Amino acid sequence: MSPGKSGGRRPEELRSHQWYGTDGLRSFSHRARTRQLGYLPEEHLGKPVVAILNTWSDINPCHVHLRDRAQAVKRGVWQAGGFPLEFPVSTLSETFQKPTPMLYRNLLAMETEELLRSYPVDGAVLMGGCDKTTPALLMGAASVDLPTVFVPAGPMLPGHWRGETLGSGTDMWKYWDEKRAGNLGDCEMAELESGLARSPGHCMTMGTASTLTAAAETLGVTVPGASSVPAVDSGHDRMAAASGLRIVELVRQDLRLSRILTAEAYEDAVAAVLALGGSTNAVIHLIAMAGRSGVKLTLDDFDRIARTVPVLANLRPGGAFLMEDFHFAGGMPGFLSRLTDVLHLDRPTVSHATLREQLDGALVHDEEVIRDRSRPLAAEGGVAVLRGNLCPDGAVIKHIAAEPRLLEHTGPAIVFDDYRSMQRTIDDPALGITPEHVLVLRGAGPQGGPGMPEYGMLPIPRYLLEQGVRDMVRISDARMSGTSYGACVLHVAPESHVGGPLALVRTGDTITLDVAARSLHLHVTDEELDRRRAAWTPPPARYERGYGALYMEQISQADTGCDFAFLARPGTTPDPYAG
Repeated sequence: MSPGKSGGRRPEELRSHQWYGTDGLRSFSHRARTRQLGYLPEEHLGKPVVAILNTWSDINPCHVHLRDRAQAVKRGVWQAGGFPLEFPVSTLSETFQKPTPMLYRNLLAMETEELLRSYPVDGAVLMGGCDKTTPALLMGAASVDLPTVFVPAGPMLPGHWRGETLGSGTDMWKYWDEKRAGNLGDCEMAELESGLARSPGHCMTMGTASTLTAAAETLGVTVPGASSVPAVDSGHDRMAAASGLRIVELVRQDLRLSRILTAEAYEDAVAAVLALGGSTNAVIHLIAMAGRSGVKLTLDDFDRIARTVPVLANLRPGGAFLMEDFHFAGGMPGFLSRLTDVLHLDRPTVSHATLREQLDGALVHDEEVIRDRSRPLAAEGGVAVLRGNLCPDGAVIKHIAAEPRLLEHTGPAIVFDDYRSMQRTIDDPALGITPEHVLVLRGAGPQGGPGMPEYGMLPIPRYLLEQGVRDMVRISDARMSGTSYGACVLHVAPESHVGGPLALVRTGDTITLDVAARSLHLHVTDEELDRRRAAWTPPPARYERGYGALYMEQISQADTGCDFAFLARPGTTPDPYAG
């Protein structure tokens, strides 16, 4: 049985009725302008109006196929008796947008919220997948609280080069280091350029895109199995059409997003992300998404849940396989069927009355890709939350993607004040960097970046690469790509730009990382830190006007999700008077 009310809403109970169904001048005008668009009265009057928010663009390779997929969504909406309207919204391309699309996540969330609120729509289908689009769309939709279905963009096909199967992002970092080490030349790199990303779709590793779409499926806002369907598979078209069919029924039932995005759903999403060995970026995004749903989710929740779930997905960068393998191994339904002891199975999803019903009959078809609980890739979840005098508000590390020898490490710091100066000097032998050093980057947080760019996988000096070194302890207030790997401590909070302890570290200071103890400690006395703090000068304002100035004024720190204060605070916003 589907969730929601029995029967369905009458046409006059639909939100869009305020625009179309009354006897006043404004409704007459709305109907006349709809005729101007070429629609007959019987095509839309009294029917659920569905907004399709499409993040397609010519410069977003993750979403370049979504223009076609929107037609499949429309097909499903029409077949179910609804009236679809496609809206182009901001495209956040991880590959091209600078300084980082994270700077604009909240802008897309604002656009989503205000568009859904201000137009005559009864429900929404959200189309996205590239890293920041999933949380942005869901944050905005949660703030409006209409019936909503999310359509993931889907992973691209596996890459290929000289008999090797490539994972986008992960193998980019790997082979770029081999080039810097002198092991690959220009011809090999040119071949890699053409073989690394060979179809539309987001990264096919368990990077941020796959992590967040898997989280969306776990939350219950997609049709079952949607998050892993390859972007160019015909199944992706069918999934999009099924989503169009489903949203019309949700509107008729008035099953709003708040019924789906509960505290239990967010706990389950955290458990899934950790058991997938997913991206550290999910920590920030899920905290922000939960906040928009009125749910308090913290770093401590991630650390608590991490101790209850093993890593079962054998996916790069922490494992061996790619998303197409995961899809045919059973996808998220099969994967979640191995976590039922920690999931809240009696909560609703957009497709079923309960998650228990949704997972009934789910199977795993490849025990190497989706491991059994008896032989996990790691005994605990793939992300650890660190505390200490260097990160009083927390930091994170994806420890399953680091060399085990570095998970307990003490070494002297080499400090870089910003990413550009680090790029210029990292290969200079005069710095005397050894494998035992701890590389520290500051000025890369939410305000300092700006936008917290994915700088956290600091490059290893070329001369160390030539010696065979492939991992070092690296610490920053930045993020890193979910496709990255290494002993990278990220999201140090508070960030250096606002005077957090990272701003006070000096080259030569000793730092200890102890993942088992969840500790990150700077071996400097409190008295010395107080002296350094007194001498610290805040950096000048980065933006004098525009969206950047609004961003700097309103952005929160990483441990609270990097949302805008005026959007994250509680309160209601009324629907507009349609007159």
